[in-house]
Amino acid sequence: MDERELFYQNNVSGLIGDKKASILVCGGGDLDKNVFEKLGFINVTISNLDSRMSEDSFNPYVWKYENAESLSFPDESFDYVVIHAAIHHASSPHKVLTEMYRTAKFGVLSFESRDSTIMKFLEKTSLTQTYEHAAVYYNDCNHGGVNNTEIPNYVYRWTEREIEKCIKSFAPYCNHKFIYKYGTAFPATPELEKKGKIKLYLLKFARPFYQIFAKIFPKQQNLFAFYIKKPKIPDNLFPWLTFDENEKNPVKHDIKGKFNTFDGSKYPHETCPFKGERYTLVFYSN
Repeated sequence: MDERELFYQNNVSGLIGDKKASILVCGGGDLDKNVFEKLGFINVTISNLDSRMSEDSFNPYVWKYENAESLSFPDESFDYVVIHAAIHHASSPHKVLTEMYRTAKFGVLSFESRDSTIMKFLEKTSLTQTYEHAAVYYNDCNHGGVNNTEIPNYVYRWTEREIEKCIKSFAPYCNHKFIYKYGTAFPATPELEKKGKIKLYLLKFARPFYQIFAKIFPKQQNLFAFYIKKPKIPDNLFPWLTFDENEKNPVKHDIKGKFNTFDGSKYPHETCPFKGERYTLVFYSN
């Protein structure tokens, strides 16, 4: 088992404990099947945009043809939604993340590249890919690129802050728990690129120094996983919100003639149109 697969397996095992949970894998393939099978998960649906697949391609698991940017499943159809190294193949990465969040009941687990300082350096020196030509090369130059086309995709890399802003914008009615994991793996594709052997030798030479650097600065490692735990509704709603009888849509919170206290620096809020005068007492702390 290589470093990437081990990182994948360890984090699925550590973050999703229930082997009977329903799992949707977006942008999935043989690696995903192998990981979940080794861990003993029994209720897994593997989806992707590959028309070469069939319903029994990932037996004993189910396969579905799905665009992760616009999943066909209703809200909270699966206990967990997982994606491994596939968001960066989408033309709208943020849309993939919000669709995963929408269709998950308990949590979202993603493995992607982090937009770290060292990755920016490696990009600038052409020691890692900015556009993923190798994925298309591996797929007969017909698949493997953006939205599984023949066009090499831009490798979209994430930061913790960007993940949190994306989710808080999509679901601004409660706090979320974010868990981040970091790891190291030797680059898998430089030998396929032009002048790949030279890059490979440079990376092998730099590896011991990088490992020391990664121990001091763990967030600079090239493996990055993030888990988004969905809050319970209505238990974890912000204090100024209530939900309708179906516990789906936020409704207005009437505070006319009442005091309502909350931390405005932490929670998003707005005032609906009204007639008359409104007085607000705001406390600031330095």
